[in-house]
Amino acid sequence: MSAKSFAALQEEDRRLVILRVLHDSTDYTCNEFLLGQMVGELGHPVGSDRLRADLAWLSEQGLLTVRETGGVQIAQISRRGADVAMGRAQVPGVKRPLPA
Repeated sequence: MSAKSFAALQEEDRRLVILRVLHDSTDYTCNEFLLGQMVGELGHPVGSDRLRADLAWLSEQGLLTVRETGGVQIAQISRRGADVAMGRAQVPGVKRPLPA
């Protein structure tokens, strides 16, 4: 098994954090500004370009949906994304959460 780079580990953890924030949000939905703030408070300060790239990647994996309203992206976790956030499913590129 090869060792992952620090950047890859950060990326996987950041994607998990995004999913967990959405999972814990009202209606499983959050706009990009609040999401970026929450992800930063949980140890991953992130610029808007990086956050949008992560949202696009997570959307491509079927873990969330993104819609745009007034130039603002709004993300909503999918059922599959909720399973990944809670550790019931695994997706390469997203860190598996530790048991509670």
